[in-house]
Amino acid sequence: MKPKFIELALGSHLISHGYDENNREITEVVSVEGFSKKLVSVSRVKSLSEKYILTDYLDGRWIYWEYEGDFEDVKKLLL
Repeated sequence: MKPKFIELALGSHLISHGYDENNREITEVVSVEGFSKKLVSVSRVKSLSEKYILTDYLDGRWIYWEYEGDFEDVKKLLL
């Protein structure tokens, strides 16, 4: 049975607010020092790379979170 939530250490992130009239992505960079543990709903995870985990957010926004740890370990949590 797949877990509903996974625990991750997340840090700085990039929030995508959508696109402007010229089809350019509107982004907001949020820089933080270090990482904080968070519970993430597996249903909100859209993709995983070696640096970022992409999740959806309120009002159609997306967040690219930097995460602490190994890609393979996080991948195993999601499978």
